[in-house]
Amino acid sequence: MANLVIVESPSKAKTIQKYLGQGYKVAASVGHIRDLPAAKLSVDVKHDFAPKYAIVKGKEKLVKELKALVEKADRVYLATDPDREGEAISWHLATVLGLDMNDKNRVKFNEINRSGVEKGMANPEKIDLDLVDAQQARRILDRLVGYKLSPFVSQKIRRGLSAGRVQSVALRLIVDREEEIRAFRPEEYWSIDAKFLAPSSRRAFSAAFAGDETGKVEIRTEAQANAVLSRLENAAYTVASVKKGTRRRQPAPPFTTSTLQQEASRKLGFQGKRTMRIAQELYEGVEVEGYGAMGLITYMRTDSLRISEESRAAGNAFIEATYGRNYLPEKPRYYKSRANAQDGHEAIRPTVPSLTPEQAKASLSADQYKLYALIWKRFMASLMANCVQDTVRAEIHGANAADAAAGRYCLFTAAGYTVRFDGYTKVYVAGTDEEEEDESALPALTAGDALKLKDLGGNQHFTQPPARYTEASLVKKLEETGVGRPSTYVSIVSTITGREYVTREQKQLKPTELGEAVTKLLKEQFPNIVNVKFTANMENDLDRVEHGEVDYVAMLHAFYDGFDEELKKAKEKTQGMKIQLQEDVTDIPCEKCGRMMVVKTGRYGKFLACPGYPECKNTKPLVVETAARCPKCGGRVIQKKSKRGYTFYGCDHYPDCNFMTWDVPTDETCPQCGKSLFKRRGGLIVCEDEACGYSRKAERKRRKKDEAEA
Repeated sequence: MANLVIVESPSKAKTIQKYLGQGYKVAASVGHIRDLPAAKLSVDVKHDFAPKYAIVKGKEKLVKELKALVEKADRVYLATDPDREGEAISWHLATVLGLDMNDKNRVKFNEINRSGVEKGMANPEKIDLDLVDAQQARRILDRLVGYKLSPFVSQKIRRGLSAGRVQSVALRLIVDREEEIRAFRPEEYWSIDAKFLAPSSRRAFSAAFAGDETGKVEIRTEAQANAVLSRLENAAYTVASVKKGTRRRQPAPPFTTSTLQQEASRKLGFQGKRTMRIAQELYEGVEVEGYGAMGLITYMRTDSLRISEESRAAGNAFIEATYGRNYLPEKPRYYKSRANAQDGHEAIRPTVPSLTPEQAKASLSADQYKLYALIWKRFMASLMANCVQDTVRAEIHGANAADAAAGRYCLFTAAGYTVRFDGYTKVYVAGTDEEEEDESALPALTAGDALKLKDLGGNQHFTQPPARYTEASLVKKLEETGVGRPSTYVSIVSTITGREYVTREQKQLKPTELGEAVTKLLKEQFPNIVNVKFTANMENDLDRVEHGEVDYVAMLHAFYDGFDEELKKAKEKTQGMKIQLQEDVTDIPCEKCGRMMVVKTGRYGKFLACPGYPECKNTKPLVVETAARCPKCGGRVIQKKSKRGYTFYGCDHYPDCNFMTWDVPTDETCPQCGKSLFKRRGGLIVCEDEACGYSRKAERKRRKKDEAEA
């Protein structure tokens, strides 16, 4: 065997093997082969934070196989992902496999197609030790904060909790927003809306009251609204002025990691984890009919807006051939990345711009097709000409005879546009989190035109509190404030939801009582840990380590020495303190002392305990009852957990009765035998008594709109 190439994933290995052909063997490390063991801190704080790495459990056989391949190979190439994490994986591989750190054996593929692989193989480099140090610094920082802070939080609130360097800041943002919402006091305001008919049209158009002869007027109360409406009794309406203009709308830039997650959430309803999993599949390679195995998109962890001139030329050629030369701008459009963006990779784009989503559709899963279409359309639109719109803004005066004679009037405004040239919108229009003004074309209007009033009325409104973060808007906020990096956004959200610090209500992220308690404790005792600017500055320091400007050991000392002192003071200050959550208090009295028992978490899960500990040490299992009765013996059906944490239901007379089911108990009874009914996946309501066999489809929940019409 002449050459060995080691990548991270088996699917990536399969794609690259097809491009390299004979003379190469492509193997996969399946991610990290070495890491900090989870059982202990694994960082020697007293000796400059020396990490104590070990082979990842379960990968001993794989490491042995890789060593055997290395021994047979004439040359070894390390082709892990082109980022900090990938560089660290290559370094660990080189260390464990005994490769020379001075050898130019590191290759990077920004895109996994023939040209991308050939370009990477033709330009091998040394492992970038600055990049490795930056990854090690992040890993050690996160380990120090997590392993030192988590026990403190667990001791003060509840067993098994965690606190992290970046997750705690993200949680604070969500909690702060919830506090803003609670503190918000709605303010009343009114609008006066009218519909008019122009002399040249039978279609009514909308206009809104804006003021009067004195200038802009804001209406705060119903009385003020009625006063304006009374002025408009028997009023005549005339077009006072018509202003025409031209508006040019520019396309959004190609995707970065964060904007891809945001847009996939808005347009496809994907959570970040799902988006990045599918993007990884598209990057690593898919068998496409007529093309073979190929990566469909460039590397998906990036915050750069740069694209290669080669891809620009290919995209331009496709646009000109498909839509015409007029759909290209006069000059190429270049987007500027944000100040602290890493420019090591291009923006996310299709590797072969001429491969349309429709051409690839038959070779892709439904999710892969949707995401590829989103990326392809966004990239193509970013190269295209502006959308040109003709705008019209009309001012309308309304006045009764007395007001008109005195030069007084009420002012209404109407705005609209027509599309002169669709430009990039022929392919794609970016989504937004904010509601856009609803504009449509206005009829032909001329100053002096008399208008016919079709409808006029006052409408009450109230100011709205700030919206809770969605996953997309949280990622946007993290990016704007410099907290986290493209590779960490998904894990941040996964951690705070998985730890039950935050729940999802539809798409919104709402903090739980537990999440708020953790944030309050950290704000009081460790203000820097949950400080957005402090965390952003630390991210900048990690970037400086990556560029060789800062020694990572010195950076760790600068953080940890102060943090360790802060931790000691917090432990002294909160000695004996225990935060009791309302959500943990039950209505079950303690049989020994009468206090209401609380939910505790132990090694084997949740249980009930008396809050009077240590005076009263009473404990008992936590039983979650349902409204259903056991179809076998008539006992209570209770909620249980499997060894893997999945919820199922069983009889409380176990082991005397062995009834169990994955179906969810309801409070309904069977019309045939009178036993409890259960809801099964697929929308069926069933009787669990085999002798009965009753089943029916579950009723669809009625929407509020349906209920209102009923």
